[in-house]
Amino acid sequence: MSVDAPAAAGSRGSFTASLTTPKSLITFLITLLIVVAEWRYGAMGGFRKLAITLGTCVGTELLLGYLVRGVRPPLQSAYITGMSLSLLLRPQAGLEWPFVAGAALSIGSKYVLRYRGKHLWNPSNFGLAVLVLLAPTRVALLSHELGNDILGNLVIWTIGLMVVSRAKVLHVTLTYAASFVVFAVLRAWILGVPISSEVAPLTGPMYQLLCFFMLTDPPTTPGTVRKRIASTVIVAAVECVFRLANDWHWPGAGLVAPAPPIIALFLVGPITLGLDLRARSKAA
Repeated sequence: MSVDAPAAAGSRGSFTASLTTPKSLITFLITLLIVVAEWRYGAMGGFRKLAITLGTCVGTELLLGYLVRGVRPPLQSAYITGMSLSLLLRPQAGLEWPFVAGAALSIGSKYVLRYRGKHLWNPSNFGLAVLVLLAPTRVALLSHELGNDILGNLVIWTIGLMVVSRAKVLHVTLTYAASFVVFAVLRAWILGVPISSEVAPLTGPMYQLLCFFMLTDPPTTPGTVRKRIASTVIVAAVECVFRLANDWHWPGAGLVAPAPPIIALFLVGPITLGLDLRARSKAA
């Protein structure tokens, strides 16, 4: 009894500690966002597409993990990717192939599109951007804010900020939020519209996923705080240009109109990460 009791206490302590690791908290946060979005607003329109997308992500991860690396890969990335895609993808009525294609493209990008041993795109960001760019008439994204529920958004942002703080990437989320607000004020001044209309999208699921998961994904961000902050500001600046281009009806602007922040990160992220990896390789 005296031997087993400390072991049991240690086991309980290890289990409790495992629940508060950044990975566990991130998994909890994406689950919370999905539950709130569906329960309060019906944002997903049912859980069938979640099952399809999540199943494809997990299956692709397991298959490529065994084939490419010969190991059983961790599935947290596949879980987060599947949840993100199922929430944001909005294909034409009745279409289910975008969920399968988006999941396969997202997970496959981690194994195929690599530079100096790293994958360059956040999986969710890659899959969403490719679908929107290649099938704009068939696929759209959920971009509007989740209603005017102050309490719901407050809960998500409070927990989200706690999670990214624990993961030591709070500076990325705060940098993007601050940059977005600054550029929103600038756009409102240029266009002569209310500031609230330009800031409001920050409470939407696209931006919440961007702030808490895509921009802060450790494998696909530069290695220093200064470079991560610079990359994040550039993403926000490119998004601002995309929005203004759409407002002014520039040629080709309609291509990025469905998802300006997603496509901005899709273009900027791999460039800044690639330059950082190259610099680190030269320094070594």
